[in-house]
Amino acid sequence: MNAKKPDMAKRKRPDQNFDYMFKLLIIGNSSVGKTSFLFRYADDSFTSAFVSTVGIDFKVKTDTAGQERYRTITTAYYRGAMGFILMYDITNEESFNAVQDWSTQIKTYSWDNAQVILVGNKCDMEEERVISADRGKHLAEQLGFEFFETSAKDNINVKQTFERLVDIICDKMSESLETDPAIAAGKQNTRLKETPPPQQPTCGC
Repeated sequence: MNAKKPDMAKRKRPDQNFDYMFKLLIIGNSSVGKTSFLFRYADDSFTSAFVSTVGIDFKVKTDTAGQERYRTITTAYYRGAMGFILMYDITNEESFNAVQDWSTQIKTYSWDNAQVILVGNKCDMEEERVISADRGKHLAEQLGFEFFETSAKDNINVKQTFERLVDIICDKMSESLETDPAIAAGKQNTRLKETPPPQQPTCGC
């Protein structure tokens, strides 16, 4: 299983902790830097000592990760996810080649309107780069995703990636409210049934 699940609060108000809570997943091959990326965002910390992880680590931002043999376990975590950070390692051709497969899994198991950002991680390792930024951008365009290159180690575009994903989700929610009177009237729409209602976050992996 290769996914990390950060629960994101957005647009805080003084009288409550949050207005919306979004379930986001970080997915990709093992060792592309998902755990480091999440820890950089959640704790503003970095360590290269992580081992391949699987299961749920209770943090403010959730984290499920693991190796390819656990991949089928993640299908349950796809349900209800409103956004994905699909990550590859710019120094690892295999992880880049796997992006298409991960994209297919998102389309197969997630909500129809789930938003995705493609991330080429470890851009601090320029001397070991095998995937050019242009190749990453081109693939993102083919898949219809936005694209960032990031570095958890040097804290490059980590916060920006999360914030952009949340902004895209909010924009999509606004479009749905404007174009579907049933949603605006507070009626449940079939396509939105998998979207979890706002609630107090109780755990983070």
